[in-house]
Amino acid sequence: MDIGYSSKLCIQSLCTLSLFSLPLSLSLSTFLSPFSPLSGSLSLFLLSPQKLCGTNYPVSISFIVVNEFCERFSYYGMKAVLTLYFINYLHWDQNLSTAVYHAFSSLCYFTPVLGALIADSWLGKFKTIVYLSVVYVLGHIVKSVGAIPSVGDSTIHIVLSMVGLILIAFGTGGIKPCVAAFGGDQFDEEHTNERRKFFSIFYMSINGGSVLSTLITPILRGDVQCFGGDCYALAFGVPAILMVIALVVFISGSGMYKKSPPEGNVLLDVCKCMGLAIKNRWKSSKYDPKKKHWLDWAEEKYPRRLIHEIKMVLRVLVLYIPLPMFWALFDQQGSRWTLQATRMNMAFMLNALLILVFVPIFDMVVYPLIGLCRINLTPLKKMAVGMVFAALAFGSATLVEVNVTKTVVEPAPQGQCLLQVYNLAVSDVKLNIPGSNLFSQPIKSYEDPPAYQHIQLGGHNKTINMAVTQNEIPYQCVQTFTEQKAYTLVLHSNGSGIVCQLKCIGAEAFNMYTVSNRFINTRSEAVNITVGAVDFYVPADYGISPHNTFSVPALAYSINLLYFLQDPGQIILHKMEDVKANNVHIAWQIPQYVLITAGEVMFSITGLEFSYSQAPANMKSVLQAGWLLTVAFGNVIVLIVAEGAGLDQWMEFLLFAGLLVAVCIIFSIMAYFYTYVDPDELDKLFPDKTVNDDDEDNLKKNQKYHMDQTDDSMYLNQIVKSTNM
Repeated sequence: MDIGYSSKLCIQSLCTLSLFSLPLSLSLSTFLSPFSPLSGSLSLFLLSPQKLCGTNYPVSISFIVVNEFCERFSYYGMKAVLTLYFINYLHWDQNLSTAVYHAFSSLCYFTPVLGALIADSWLGKFKTIVYLSVVYVLGHIVKSVGAIPSVGDSTIHIVLSMVGLILIAFGTGGIKPCVAAFGGDQFDEEHTNERRKFFSIFYMSINGGSVLSTLITPILRGDVQCFGGDCYALAFGVPAILMVIALVVFISGSGMYKKSPPEGNVLLDVCKCMGLAIKNRWKSSKYDPKKKHWLDWAEEKYPRRLIHEIKMVLRVLVLYIPLPMFWALFDQQGSRWTLQATRMNMAFMLNALLILVFVPIFDMVVYPLIGLCRINLTPLKKMAVGMVFAALAFGSATLVEVNVTKTVVEPAPQGQCLLQVYNLAVSDVKLNIPGSNLFSQPIKSYEDPPAYQHIQLGGHNKTINMAVTQNEIPYQCVQTFTEQKAYTLVLHSNGSGIVCQLKCIGAEAFNMYTVSNRFINTRSEAVNITVGAVDFYVPADYGISPHNTFSVPALAYSINLLYFLQDPGQIILHKMEDVKANNVHIAWQIPQYVLITAGEVMFSITGLEFSYSQAPANMKSVLQAGWLLTVAFGNVIVLIVAEGAGLDQWMEFLLFAGLLVAVCIIFSIMAYFYTYVDPDELDKLFPDKTVNDDDEDNLKKNQKYHMDQTDDSMYLNQIVKSTNM
C-alpha cells in the first residue's frame, strides 16, 4: 500500500469526523423540513454542493456514519452481556445459553437477504432503514422490559426476551445491507476514490461503537445495582436509547440524502434464471443439444450476459462453502470465550479494540513488507492464512481452558452426585464408599477438604451405607443421595464415636464470579453472624448456615468454619476452602484475541475485497448476501456442536481448531484451481451486452496474465473494510 496515500486518507478521515457534530439548528431544520412550507427551498439548498473541509465528501455522510456508530454501540452493547443474562438471570445452563446466543447471531445474518429484497424491490434503501430501525428500537424496548424482575414470572421474562431478540434480529439484519450501500449512493460517479475511503471511515465507526459498548455495558450490568441485583434492565436500556439516537440522527439528514428509487432486485432475477435452467435441464432428453454449462439451459428467456455473470458469481459462491467454519470459531468470542473470562480473575473484550490497531498495521506495515519480499500473497492466500490464525487462537484457548477448569466445579450429570467430606473430629478418619475407591487417603482433621468427587448412583437417588474408620474403630454412615446434587458430609465426634451429617449444597454455591461462604457452629446455642451487609443464621450443634455469595472479580468458593470453644469468652475462627480460588489471570486470554483478530483482518476484510473485485457491478449485492450467509451458517455450526457434542469445553475448543485446519486445507485446494477475473472488462470486451463461450475463456486468460504481471497490492484496492456490517 502507498503510505503517502494512507496518510492522506487519515487526514481526510479526521476532517470528516471533525464535522460530524453539525449545528443543532441545521439538524432540526432538516428533520422538520418535510413538514415546513419552506421544505422545497430548504432541501434544494441542502442538496447544493456542500462538501466537508473543501473535499468531495458530501455532508450527508456525517449522519450516516454517526447513525452506524450508534447502531453498532446498540447491537454490540446488548450482545456483550447477553450470554451472562441467559445464565445468571434466566438461569439457563451454559450449553443452552450458547445455543440461543448463536441462534440469535445466525438469525441476524439470515435476515439481510430479506432487507435487500425489501429495499431493492419495494421501499428503497432510505425507507427500509427507517422502518426496520423502528422495529429494532421496539426489540430493544421489549428486551429491556423482560429484564425487569417485577414484570411477571420467569416464563414472561423468557417470552419477552425471545420476542425482543427476534425483533432486534430482523431490525439489525434488515438494515445491514442497506446502510453502507446508501452511504455509497451519496457520492457522485466521478468520486470513486472518496467513496472507497468512506467505507474505511464507515468501518472505523463500526468498531468504535463496538469498543465503547463492550466496555460500558458490562459496567452498567455489574457496578450498578437495581431491583436487588445486577441491572440487566439498564444494560439493555442504554443500547435502546442509543438506537433511538441512531434513528433520529439518520432521519435528521433526510433533506440532504440522495434517495434512489427501488429498481428491482437482481437477486430475484438470479434465482429465477437458475430455477429456469434447473427446470429445463431436468426436462431435457438425451436427444436435445448438449450445453457447455447447466446455466445455458436458461438461454431461451435470459440474455447470455446475465447467464455469464451468474457463472462468475457461482464460482465465488463455491469458494464460500468452507467459510462458515471460520465464523463458527470467530463468533464464539461472545459466548464460549466470555464464559471462559468469567471464570478467571478479570473479564474484558479485546477484539474490537485490536481490530482498530491491526487494520492500519497490516495495511501500512505487514502487507508492504511481504510485498518487498516478493511474496505473491493473493487474496485467497490471505484468507487461508487467516483461517490458520483462527485455528491457532482456539489452540491457545484450549490451553487456557485446561488451566481455568482445574479449580472449577462442574455440575454433576444425570445418574451422579457430588460429595465432599469435612473432618471435624479430633483425629484423622478414613471413608469407604462401597463399589468405589474414592477418598482412599485418610482425611486430615480440620484441613481443607479433598476435591468434590462424583458418586455413581445409577438412578434418580440411592441410599449408600458408608464405613467411617477412626483409630481402627469402624462406624456406619447411611445416607441417601439424589442425582445432580452436591453434598457436604460433615464428620465430627461425640461421646460415643463418629457422627456423620449430610448437607445438600444449593446451586448458588457454584455460581461463577462469586465467593461463597457459610458457617458451622459447634456450640449448643444458635448464633447470628453479620459479614458486611450479609446475615448468617447458624443453628446449634454443628448446624450449617446456608450459602451466601459475595460478588468479586474471581472464582473462589470457601467455607468459613466457625469453631467455638466451650470456655466462656473464647471463640476461635477456623477457615477452610472447599474449592481453591482460580488465579488464572485474564491476560492469558490476550494471545488468543491477538491471533483471532489477525485472522479476522486477513480473512474477513480480504474476503469482502475479493468478493467485490470478482463480482459484476450488478451482482455485488448477491455476493454481499452470500458473504453474510456464511456468517449465519457458521453460527448454526456452533449451535449444533454446543447442543449435540457433549464434550468438555477444552475438547470442544480443540475440535473446532482441528475442523478449521481441515477446512483450510480444502479451501486452499479449491483456491489453487480458481481463476481470477476482472468484471470491469465485460463492458470493454462485450459492449453489445452479450458473450459467447470463446469470449468467456479469453476473459479468464487475459485476467490470468494480468494477475501474473501485477503486484497483488496494486491489483486489489481497499474497497470495503467491514466485518460485521
